[in-house]
Amino acid sequence: MAATRYRDALENGTLKKKAAEAIRLLAACRICPRQCGIDRLKDETGFCRTGRQAVVCSAFSHRGEEPPISGSRGSGAIFFTHCNMRCVYCQNYRFSQEGEGRRVAARELADTMLRLQRNGCHNINVITPTHVMPQILEALYLAARDGLDIPLVYNTSGYETAQVLRLLDGIVDIYLTDMRYAREAPAVRYSAAPGYPRHNQEAALEMFRQHPAASFDEDGVMTQGLIVRHLVLPGRLAGTEEIFAFIAKRLSPDVPVSLMSQYLPAYVACTHPALARRISLQEYEAAAALLDKFGLVNGWVQESRGLQRFAGTHIKRNI
Repeated sequence: MAATRYRDALENGTLKKKAAEAIRLLAACRICPRQCGIDRLKDETGFCRTGRQAVVCSAFSHRGEEPPISGSRGSGAIFFTHCNMRCVYCQNYRFSQEGEGRRVAARELADTMLRLQRNGCHNINVITPTHVMPQILEALYLAARDGLDIPLVYNTSGYETAQVLRLLDGIVDIYLTDMRYAREAPAVRYSAAPGYPRHNQEAALEMFRQHPAASFDEDGVMTQGLIVRHLVLPGRLAGTEEIFAFIAKRLSPDVPVSLMSQYLPAYVACTHPALARRISLQEYEAAAALLDKFGLVNGWVQESRGLQRFAGTHIKRNI
């Protein structure tokens, strides 16, 4: 008997068809804004340096995500190697930039999802999934056929195309997306991501179209919805005010926002003077005040002890 969550998509063939359609996109790869056009089915590699098979660095029960994602039993995190961005400050550079990990076939990836479910994880959390979205769907079909029945979290940098995200409609339960930059110049300079603001906003609109409201189970764990993450960068490089204005006006003031303070000059950030320091308390407080300005009433701010929920009030914050 097919698992309840995916039963309809299995019985009517939707999941299998979507997985096959996504895999076909690899033949002249156009699954992200880079549109590399190389044949990954023949194991050619483009910007993301990933061929036919996904590369996985690690998979485990992760308790450090936002509270309704981690819950009490952890999120079933699968960290994929490589990325379609090149952030000079990447804290996960060992696998996202330097390639730590190993190739996995669809059957092994499906078994990993099932193992995380057996271990009690609340969800399957695919981290840096954009460049391996087809491989994820391919494995998800096998896992669902074998009993996977927990939500799928699509944990992305937000450098996506809305057209490709439409393939995930009815499949992805929770979008956990970055909105990293409001302006083109820093997106190109610090993440080698041309067109990031436009693609990121179009992707966020599509994610919100699919999940305009959040749902939670009896324990407060999210089962469906959209969460936007925003990393505060030194010197207002991220364009926080413009991003919050977009969320409030084009999405909804009710969309949960996770305001992250953990920027540090990792990887090669110290070679860029504007990024060669941590953010100040004043910079983070200024960003947090913008949540109030735009009426963003749901989400989390960070203190030294981690994430603290807020609800439309200005609370004391320490980083």
